[in-house]
Amino acid sequence: MEKLEKAHPKRQVIAFIFMMVLVQVCSEPTTQYSILQETESGSFVAHLAKDLGLGARELAARSARVVSDDYKQRLLLDPDTGDLLLREKVDREEVCSTVDPCVLHFQVTLEKPVQYFQGELLIQDINDHAPEFPEGEMLLNIPENSQPGTLLPLNLAQDLDVGSNGLQQYTVSPNSHFHVLTRNNSEGKKYPELVQDRALDREEQAELSLTLIALDGGSPPRSGTALVRILIMDINDNAPEFVNSPYEVQVLESSLPDSPVLTVFAQDADAGNFGRVSYGFFQASDEIQRTFSINKVTGEIQLKKELDFEKIKFYHVKIEATDGGGLSGKGLVIVEVLDVNDNAPELTISSLTSSVPENAPETIISIFRVGDRDSGENAKVVCSIPENLPFILKSTFKNFYTLVTESPLDRESRAEYNITIMVSDLGTPRLTTWHTITVQVSDVNDNAPAFTRTSYTMFVRENNSPALHIGTISATDSDSGSNAHITYSLLLPHDPELPLSSLISINADNGQLFALRALDYEVLQAFEFHVGATDRGSSALSSQALVRVVVLDDNDNAPFVLYPMQNASAPCTELLPRAAEPGYLVTKVVAVDRDSGQNAWLSFQLLKATEPGLFSVWAHNGEVRTSRLLSERDAPKHRLLMLVKDNGEPPRSASVTLHVLLVDGFSQPYLSLPEVAPDPTQEVEDALTVYLVIALASVSSLFLLSEVLFVGIKLCRRAREPSLGGCSVPEELFPGHMVDVSGTGTLSHNYQYEVCLTRDSGIGEFKFLKPMIPNLLVQDAGRELNENLHCRDSFVFS
Repeated sequence: MEKLEKAHPKRQVIAFIFMMVLVQVCSEPTTQYSILQETESGSFVAHLAKDLGLGARELAARSARVVSDDYKQRLLLDPDTGDLLLREKVDREEVCSTVDPCVLHFQVTLEKPVQYFQGELLIQDINDHAPEFPEGEMLLNIPENSQPGTLLPLNLAQDLDVGSNGLQQYTVSPNSHFHVLTRNNSEGKKYPELVQDRALDREEQAELSLTLIALDGGSPPRSGTALVRILIMDINDNAPEFVNSPYEVQVLESSLPDSPVLTVFAQDADAGNFGRVSYGFFQASDEIQRTFSINKVTGEIQLKKELDFEKIKFYHVKIEATDGGGLSGKGLVIVEVLDVNDNAPELTISSLTSSVPENAPETIISIFRVGDRDSGENAKVVCSIPENLPFILKSTFKNFYTLVTESPLDRESRAEYNITIMVSDLGTPRLTTWHTITVQVSDVNDNAPAFTRTSYTMFVRENNSPALHIGTISATDSDSGSNAHITYSLLLPHDPELPLSSLISINADNGQLFALRALDYEVLQAFEFHVGATDRGSSALSSQALVRVVVLDDNDNAPFVLYPMQNASAPCTELLPRAAEPGYLVTKVVAVDRDSGQNAWLSFQLLKATEPGLFSVWAHNGEVRTSRLLSERDAPKHRLLMLVKDNGEPPRSASVTLHVLLVDGFSQPYLSLPEVAPDPTQEVEDALTVYLVIALASVSSLFLLSEVLFVGIKLCRRAREPSLGGCSVPEELFPGHMVDVSGTGTLSHNYQYEVCLTRDSGIGEFKFLKPMIPNLLVQDAGRELNENLHCRDSFVFS
């Protein structure tokens, strides 16, 4: 009791302070902004901090909040930048229906000290709706005695847009009987009026069909069409008239669907079919057609759906009575919706602090707003909290309340409070809303974060995609509230040459590590760095752990051939003696791969050869060896295409071309022939050379045969002189190995010729062709051999 008496003067001081704040708040001007409807969520509305004369940091420090009057949080305040943003896409037609201008009122609340600002957001219309007629076809009955200039009002088109984007004018398809005018009714809406241009003749044409077009003023304009059918009727000189127009009626918003509203009545002085009246709505909007229905025969109007006073308070329903002759009379029914207490009070939290330090007195726990969608006494509310709690509720501004601590809290006696806020209206029956706020009493920060492990090892394959998640580190803090909220960060590496900031990033909230760019195993195989975990206590505590990142090799490098060099100006030619045995080592292809492991295991393969089967390659060491003995028929020059492939997945490869020249021996002079394209004239010259060699061989054979015959004739003549007894051959001049013993008339195999080719083996011409007879022309043969010593290539034909 003494404590309450001491606190009473203190409450008076606080109340005086709040009155001063209220005067300051009420003096703040209203700030106006505007946006286009259908603007995407998150779009910028205004720099609220600048308009209020505050800094962005001041807004965050004072826990700025934005509250809208329509109980929907359509706006969002960014506490870091002070920008006012859209929380969701705004549809002007949903917010304001046909009201123009469409203004959304909101308040900005600040704490420490408490301050309020009012704002208005003008939602500008865009042309996103086309005019639409309630019916695609209109039927008009016109007496044939109607005179030119007769005005025929038509059903108007509905356009949800407003202003210049709304309905602007009507046009009609070209015809010789009517044109259309655009009129404004008592509600300011534009409707079409058909004007008769010339007299009608039912016997000439009993029905006309026109196309009515409604255009809005958007850019580009949108349009809607309806078919107008005009039936020309016989004369009917009396139109129906309503008895009590306008009708006024009150309906409770709690009325059920199908409930009767009222019955209208119209009289017609005509008789028969011309005096029979039918009822219907005239120029009724979509909302009226969805809400009411009318009996065409009795004129009774009924509800089609439930009413809502909070949305629409009055309905102006135009009715039409049409007789059997096509004449009609117009009337008006005004329906007033009466409010009932059908909405419970609403409580909107603007600011809420769920944790309070135990040593912080007079701390603001929550700022909230209460209200009721009803009207009159049904909208008046009272707010209260239980009396046995160390909190007080203060009324501030325009149904705003602040919940604050009345005295310092003691966590050791109670660590949690459940505060129930009760809001009741004054309607009949009373409706009440309860809202419970849980407040935790926080402890001091006395525990540092602890990592689950002292060191982490993470593996990432090279050529990774940027921003790849490679692993997560985790730390825990035994404190509560913000003292246990951990922030992760990268620490400066010990190696100053390690560009850690360009290699790794860390998510400060969850400890996820990401590789910022693609890693290259050939450049960096592994690296280490430290990460830190810091809590958000008033005196922050932290710890650190070691992270090692190991880069795994990927098969991203193709084999590179070191020998033979493929970028040389002239190809390297390998020499192979014709006498080489099978398995002879011709050359060895040397290649390397920058990758590691099985990605660097190389295998060699012979893809293509001038002479298939002559060479083989060892798959593991690249040695090129002969597979068989060489023969004279083998081409003197060979070209081998080899493939060097690694063992990666997928494998990569490189090709290399080998040039092999066959020689008689390594002592044979060798001149590399230039690689030139085959010349057609050279092929002709080669063919002529072959023919020349054959011709020379034939002439030489004939010459030798004639020489042998000449010597034989001489010997026969010498032998015939003494004895005249025939021809005999002296054996001393021709040894036995020189005599033809085969009986074929040819010389023995020891009668030889030497052929010496010119130095240019590419031309292949004979330099000379001379006989070599061992016993008869010994001196000439020796001289000929001495002359041939300068020849490069010589062949002996037997």
